[in-house]
Amino acid sequence: MKFVFYTHSLVSDWNHGNAHFLRGVMRELLKRGHSAIALEPSDSWSRRNLLMDQGPQTLEAFRRTFPQLTSLSYDSAFDHEEAISDADVVVVHEWTDPALVKRLGKARRIGGRFTLIFHDTHHRAVSARSEIAGLDLENYDLILAFGETLRQRYLKAGWGNNVFTWHEAADEALFRPMPEVEKKGDLIWIGNWGDDERSAEIGRFLVEPASRIGKYALTTSVRGVRYPPAALEALRKAGIHYGGWIANAEVPRAFAENRVTVHIPRRPYVESLPGIPTIRVFEALACGIPLISAPWDDCEELFRPGKDFLIAGTGDEMTRLIRDVLSDQALADALIASGLERIRTRHTCGHRVDELLKILDRHNAVGKREVAE
Repeated sequence: MKFVFYTHSLVSDWNHGNAHFLRGVMRELLKRGHSAIALEPSDSWSRRNLLMDQGPQTLEAFRRTFPQLTSLSYDSAFDHEEAISDADVVVVHEWTDPALVKRLGKARRIGGRFTLIFHDTHHRAVSARSEIAGLDLENYDLILAFGETLRQRYLKAGWGNNVFTWHEAADEALFRPMPEVEKKGDLIWIGNWGDDERSAEIGRFLVEPASRIGKYALTTSVRGVRYPPAALEALRKAGIHYGGWIANAEVPRAFAENRVTVHIPRRPYVESLPGIPTIRVFEALACGIPLISAPWDDCEELFRPGKDFLIAGTGDEMTRLIRDVLSDQALADALIASGLERIRTRHTCGHRVDELLKILDRHNAVGKREVAE
């Protein structure tokens, strides 16, 4: 089958976690003999910021790292109808321009022979409900939501009937343990500051614990973007090294160079969309680094909290658990083994492609049955 993915960006992962997952899914589809290309706006926010922050060499680095992946950029003159004319499956990410979302739906309605899918991997259904409600999804065959609570939001709002849960996962070809890499640090957090959605939590579960343990007893580093001056000053005072943006392809080595990491979920997920972790949870566990998480409700039982990773209910508890993991190698080894096993048996991009193909088979079977009737 030929898959066409409309994405905010495939080549840029600057504050754009969906690119991580899509790259893995596309590689898995290609490995299985399918065709897969991405289409992205030539002036996307993520791509524009990456070029301003890091320069054009980052696009060349993407091509070297992912030579098998193809992404075509489009502008206002692009012929979308021609681009999808021979597609079997068209997947449209929720950051796609609303006018284009509607245009692709029209192409499906007037004779497109492809299955048209809308893919939501964000919290706007809660935090910017009117924006999602304003999208014209009437002619979309399927909707993929990256959590069951998000799927229920779509169903309750009447935004679609054929809505399926399709969680993100780790690209196992990239995210894997690297035992040969020398440990250079203790604690690392890889995450973006963003729109003040977790600023208090970053202070409580990262900055304050690092400060309590002390810069001479704990080597801590942070990688990510969109940190305002006040946040950078707080990191400096806590003795935390800030390294700025990191290409996702370099994250496995960064994890391998450190002994423990943390997960700090964004507030909209904790308060309104339980059961949805950030993709970094999947990626960290796939790399075999012990993980300690700030509170979130794993109501879908994706993991086994306390076994695959530890949960810190307060900043004081985070401080204690960091010390425990760093001082108890048996504890660290048990977390590594359990987390790896969970990822490898349930949460790789290969598992998600299996799920996607089953959803498509089910949809096609229903369509054939309706035609026969």
